[in-house]
Amino acid sequence: MTDQASNTAATQADQAPEAINSKAKEQASAAAIAHPGVRFMLQHPAHMIALGFGSGLPRIAPGTVGTLWAWLAFLVLQLWLDKAQLGWLIAASIPVGWWACTVTAQHMRVADPGHIVWDEIVAMWTILWLCMPMGFWGQLLCFALFRFFDAVKPQPVKWADRLFKGFGPRGGWGIMWDDLVAAFCALLVIALWRHFF
Repeated sequence: MTDQASNTAATQADQAPEAINSKAKEQASAAAIAHPGVRFMLQHPAHMIALGFGSGLPRIAPGTVGTLWAWLAFLVLQLWLDKAQLGWLIAASIPVGWWACTVTAQHMRVADPGHIVWDEIVAMWTILWLCMPMGFWGQLLCFALFRFFDAVKPQPVKWADRLFKGFGPRGGWGIMWDDLVAAFCALLVIALWRHFF
């Protein structure tokens, strides 16, 4: 083998791992993001909102953590905002959340990621806004009922969860929709409980 041929072979051998690494990187970048981190959250304002300002980042039970964050955030917000202002905030949070959930799901390449918790946050805010004032145990009941309907998904939450699927605005609305229905179911149970007990 000539020196030139051996140099060419050595160069190709050196480049082969680079080509493999480049291909692996391309495949990794096209793969779904199963567990977003702080870096991903800070890449886009929609990520920050959809991931509940970090409350959706835990690997275990992000929906529960997001709902707890919503509860705490509501208690803080009501120190500065009156009932009407809270209502306007929640109303604005629905279309903003729709946009944020749509964008973030597309960037994660997952149709309905569990780490997106803005849907839980808006739903929990809605429940507390309509039920407050109430003490700790009443608020805990609101939390528990919403988590039950959101996690177990009995009817009609199961129907709502299957209604809007996919990527784009339809899928983004689907992320929000089943949690709003879960909130309605929780509110219905609370209303019946208050009426009969």
